[in-house]
Amino acid sequence: MAERIMQLVQVVGNQLPEPSHEPDRYLQPRQAQRRVPTNYEDLLGDAIERTFAAGTHDLQGLVDGLNRQGMTTRAGAPWTVDNYGPEIAALGS
Repeated sequence: MAERIMQLVQVVGNQLPEPSHEPDRYLQPRQAQRRVPTNYEDLLGDAIERTFAAGTHDLQGLVDGLNRQGMTTRAGAPWTVDNYGPEIAALGS
């Protein structure tokens, strides 16, 4: 019969440094945000994320994906390659 060996391990305290209470400047998703997003902005962001998650990585595919999901510009127009840049820039200002 095989011998069983028991090994004891003594823990001598935590060797990790204390966690910092400073905010991590690289992991703040809304660090440039000046106000709380509107419902429209939240829905648009979700639709953009879904489109990218589906494997789309070009502008034409992005606007097609937004239109397929029923997202429109703030004025209610369908998304196009021509209006995407100016509309997103206006939302970011």
